[in-house]
Amino acid sequence: MSATPSLPTPRTDAGIAGLAALLERPDRAMLAFDFDGVLSPIIDDPERAFAHPAVVPVLARLAPRFQALAIVTGRPAEVVVRLGGFADVPALAGLLVVGHYGEERWDARTGEITAPPVAEGVESVRRVLPRLLQEWGAPSGTRIEDKGRAVAVHVRQTADPAAAAELLNDRLTALAHDHDLVAQPGRMVLELKPAGMDKGAALRSLVAEVGPRGVAYSGDDLGDLPAYDAVEELRGEGLAGLLVCSGSTEVTALAERADLVLDGPPGVVTFLQALAARLDA
Repeated sequence: MSATPSLPTPRTDAGIAGLAALLERPDRAMLAFDFDGVLSPIIDDPERAFAHPAVVPVLARLAPRFQALAIVTGRPAEVVVRLGGFADVPALAGLLVVGHYGEERWDARTGEITAPPVAEGVESVRRVLPRLLQEWGAPSGTRIEDKGRAVAVHVRQTADPAAAAELLNDRLTALAHDHDLVAQPGRMVLELKPAGMDKGAALRSLVAEVGPRGVAYSGDDLGDLPAYDAVEELRGEGLAGLLVCSGSTEVTALAERADLVLDGPPGVVTFLQALAARLDA
């Protein structure tokens, strides 16, 4: 029989208070997560980035205890629900999944997705991007990901991702600007998306809707920094907050600010299992 994992201690006073609030009143707290790199691994093919196999079981244990569980992702909500295996899980009927940085919302009870129309700039970029990448001499392995409400260019599969990023990033940023979009950098990827779409705004909207007194957010990439900002702002407004980083060697900006730094998705799962065990004790 395996031993129950111990609950780590946050390295900041604010983090210690945030974790204490989760343990004391989980019914007044929300756990929020990015998906890629947090609940699922970062791999070459994003369409095969399935959730860690222990994610659904541990979230199902936590869901009855907490006021809300939420996933805030830059991906389409439907993709995350499919890769996560979150549909048709009775214990997760209240799971909140917002895709495209809050533009989309998946209803776990009905399976329906609500969203506004796709921005005209995204449609335009989608049409011209393949030709432009060819003209710019994008190296073999450069891949376009059509996210529906955004378009991402991945360089992870090129022979020299750093060189590919140096070649393309300024050009892609200018292209985004020309179409009233913004360029969001990530782990070997640059995403072109409408302005105003970020995880901080999405998280704040969820907090306003749910009304928790404590919130924990787990992220791994630069796109999660606005959510970190939101948690720190909420702390200033009197809420307890816990910043969790699913650590990697590719991005260090979150680890420098986090209250807890965990060892990638397996570390996140271990933390959640320890949290569930403490609440069940």
